Amino acid sequence: MTTRTATLKSNSRIAQYMALTKPRVTQLAVFCAVIGMFLATDGMPDWRVVIAATIGIWLLAGAAFAVNCLAEREIDARMARTARRPMALGDITVKQTVVFAAVIGGIGMYILHEMVNPLTMWLTFVTFVGYAVIYTMLLKPATPQNIVIGGLSGAMPPALGWAAVANDVPMQAWLLVLIIFVWTPPHFWALAMYRRDDYAKSGLPMLPVTHGLGFTAFHIWLYSIALAATTLLPFAVKMSGLIYLVSAIGLNAVFLYYGWQIYRHYSDIVARKAFTWSIIYLSLLFAALLVDHYFKF
Repeated sequence: MTTRTATLKSNSRIAQYMALTKPRVTQLAVFCAVIGMFLATDGMPDWRVVIAATIGIWLLAGAAFAVNCLAEREIDARMARTARRPMALGDITVKQTVVFAAVIGGIGMYILHEMVNPLTMWLTFVTFVGYAVIYTMLLKPATPQNIVIGGLSGAMPPALGWAAVANDVPMQAWLLVLIIFVWTPPHFWALAMYRRDDYAKSGLPMLPVTHGLGFTAFHIWLYSIALAATTLLPFAVKMSGLIYLVSAIGLNAVFLYYGWQIYRHYSDIVARKAFTWSIIYLSLLFAALLVDHYFKF
């Protein structure tokens, strides 16, 4: 084996392990956690805590997603969207995945405990268990309301970030958790609608498969309305100012438009666009919170 071939194989293996951590999903979760860190203090947070907490949360989130890939490897192999994941292809073994998740999860817990605070470590560990075990192994295969019930674990990053800086999780942090909790069902159901054939093959009881497109579309519309109301709470409790309020109203107008289009004029193209917008929406909403925090008027 030449040096070049060995290097290519090594890079490929690293890419496979990285894929286990679902980097794009992890990035959004960590982004929301970092926003929570900055919102937790009136000034600038200690950069050493921010870096340590970001790395620790990232590692534990990656470990949770690796366990998710392990638990769903057979399901992933049946779905076009996930069939090329390393475990679905058999490129990485069960033992390798378990060791990988244990190592990065353990390092993440150590960093959070020693360089941040025990509260953040335990909250992040509970989030790990909530996603990797309760949601992935128990709820997801059991009920079409899986994403609603299990959504709390995915909504936790802002609270984790807040705890990292403040060593506390006050009402304001839980408002951010509530926003992501309400955002999750319309975000995920839009994906499940245009991927319904994939989910039907998977055997998972996703709402569009078990109850049909019309029922799911109506619930996306209801959750879109609930989300628009929920995102106004930070302004209502004086956690944020006009910059955030104006941003939230504008972002919600687009979100509601897509929710209405799904409900009244459904097409797979509309659902795909709504799913893409929901990711942009959450990123911009939390960015607006951050800008408002430092330039409030």
